[in-house]
Amino acid sequence: MANNSSLAFADRAVAEAPTSYGKLLDWVKEVAELTEPDSVYWVDGSQEEYDRLAGELVQAGTFVKLAEDKFPNSYAAFSDPADVARVEDRTFICSEKEEDAGFTNNWMDPSEMKGILSETFKGSMHGRTMYVIPFVMGHLEADDPKFGVEITDSAYVVNSMRIMARIGTDVLQKMEETQAFFVPALHSVGAPLEEGEADVAWPCNETKWIVHFPEERSIWSYGSGYGGNALLGKKCYALRIASVMARDEGWLAEHMLILKLTNPAGKSYTISGAFPSACGKTNLALIDPTIEGWKAETLGDDITWIRPGKDGEFRVVNPESGYFGVAPGTGWSTNPNAMKAIAKGNSIFTNVALTDDGGVWWEGMTDEVPAHLTDWRGNDWTPESGTPAAHPNSRFCTPIDQTEMLADEYHEPNGVKLDAILFGGRRKTTIPLVTESFDWEDGIFKGATLSSETTAAAAGAVGVVRRDPMAMLPFIGYDAGDYLEHWVKVSGEVDQAKLPRIYLVNWFRRNRDGGFAWPGFGENSRVLKWVVERLEGTAEAVETAIGRVPTPEALDLSGLDLSDADLEDALRVDPEEWKDEVASIEEWFARFGASLPASIAGQLDGLKERVHQA
Repeated sequence: MANNSSLAFADRAVAEAPTSYGKLLDWVKEVAELTEPDSVYWVDGSQEEYDRLAGELVQAGTFVKLAEDKFPNSYAAFSDPADVARVEDRTFICSEKEEDAGFTNNWMDPSEMKGILSETFKGSMHGRTMYVIPFVMGHLEADDPKFGVEITDSAYVVNSMRIMARIGTDVLQKMEETQAFFVPALHSVGAPLEEGEADVAWPCNETKWIVHFPEERSIWSYGSGYGGNALLGKKCYALRIASVMARDEGWLAEHMLILKLTNPAGKSYTISGAFPSACGKTNLALIDPTIEGWKAETLGDDITWIRPGKDGEFRVVNPESGYFGVAPGTGWSTNPNAMKAIAKGNSIFTNVALTDDGGVWWEGMTDEVPAHLTDWRGNDWTPESGTPAAHPNSRFCTPIDQTEMLADEYHEPNGVKLDAILFGGRRKTTIPLVTESFDWEDGIFKGATLSSETTAAAAGAVGVVRRDPMAMLPFIGYDAGDYLEHWVKVSGEVDQAKLPRIYLVNWFRRNRDGGFAWPGFGENSRVLKWVVERLEGTAEAVETAIGRVPTPEALDLSGLDLSDADLEDALRVDPEEWKDEVASIEEWFARFGASLPASIAGQLDGLKERVHQA
């Protein structure tokens, strides 16, 4: 139980709040009584506030101010070495029934978890400021804005959330005016400070909990100050909780990029794409086409909400307002559009290396490696050090509106019509460069069986095929079988003639000599051109057991030095490989048990029959 002084403090904090919204005030008071902070601060989202908090973080040793001529108004932060990534083993979906969480999620009874968390959070903000961050995912002017309020004791989180979401006074006013529903998202680094105790630059706790209560739409996060563990509008809300909201309300919350393509005739198409990690997702979201007359613009690189529109179409919107991207591998030679946005500044970098002239660096940022750096752990570093200068999961947090190729449609409150969906993974064999699904349900089947081979960057064996449905494996907020069923069901909410076409892509197919059969990167625009021409009915395809694959002549290879043998290898559909693939899919589907939709099981039966007849 809270003591009398904490109750009195909570009453004062609410009395001084800049809102009269009773439901929100009640929750803020409840959290203040539980966590017992020194003060409560309502975030207004202003530049002055951001600068002031950044200055305080510099004083605390959490931030290092970067040189203005290198990265204007930008900062580098360095986390505790034990707090550097998502903690999937500590991430829970606490649905009322265990079967509603499904086999892809950790589960605990909600009342049991609430008991644990209430005890864990008790007094957790001693000696700290409790920040109240009103935010909206997507646009404040949307027909159905999705609100949240994050309470945190981390100023690092406040400033990062200002980049990643729309926050502050305007959001709070709209919530109050409409008495809006909001997702309560509670976060603490779990490092209370008792009187006279010195703080550390990156407070966190060995005990970590990332917990979602889907029925009540709430999030509790404890012990980590890093990334998606702490920026609760991102994976926790925009995917795990939003996927449940989407199921109940008839839309989709997906781990996808959004790309706008315009052909030489000036006609534009919108494509979304789901890719597991290390499969080129951000590079595709910010692609520079290599074919003359084609233009690409981005609407987002990570999260896509898909809603039925008023005219029977699907519409897509990016609910975020920034990039929280993996830094290593993002460079001037591989992704210049991302680098141009980052170079404009106004960014927060975490666990990158510092250059001697007040800038930052990470592996892959430039072709030339600096002779000396201060690595992410604060140590002197040279190319001979034998350790990474930046942590492999180091990040840049950058406003999306600094992207020169940002599409105007990004600012449309209710999104833009969706024309095609790509599902892609990293496979050496079996999966061709691009395959058009036979129909919508075959497309869902391709998403449900999406797979990628593990790389050297991941723990465990290399080259193991792992299934990742719709690239959502860590982010589905409910049972995976019910999630696939919802994909089937939601298509009935729109005009069947306006359903997007679905494509399976694989930029990583190997040729007969073991090298890459396809050059990838900007050359993937040639595949996108074929997709658009399929939508227009002008590109040729050959029907195979797995779907429709381009004829060799259908791909625009002008100016590309690609051998006939490599093209053949990139597009090959080998029935023997697919017999093995079918067996692997059967093993995967067995894990769903009774929740696997009958229509998706039927798609596997059809594939098996076609493969054995081929």
